[in-house]
Amino acid sequence: QVHVVESGGGLVQAGGSLRLSCAASGRTSSSYAMGWFRQAPGKEREFVCAISWGGQTTRYANSVKGRFTISREGASNTVYLQMNSLKPEDTAVYYCAASTVNLPLRDYASGYSYWGQGTQVTVSS
Repeated sequence: QVHVVESGGGLVQAGGSLRLSCAASGRTSSSYAMGWFRQAPGKEREFVCAISWGGQTTRYANSVKGRFTISREGASNTVYLQMNSLKPEDTAVYYCAASTVNLPLRDYASGYSYWGQGTQVTVSS
């Protein structure tokens, strides 16, 4: 069993920054592509970004490109999401997910096998 745990959410004013963390544990001998998704009230879960096993390849949704950065510590299963220039429309529950498939990076939820419980990010105007 793989456990995925997110942390770092909170309340921030528009234009501010937050850093989310995510750790996947359990089958630590395996490496996973990691992704972030978010879901706002009344909306479907949407892809935010993803990173490959070794961190060399990343993929971003257009809505966050240039503002968010995903990173990981080498081939570890710990990833970070640095969110800058936050907007009220970024308000959502942010979910971290792990995929056993590395490339191409998946931008859909069904491409990920393991999910965290989510962390709330609220951006006030």
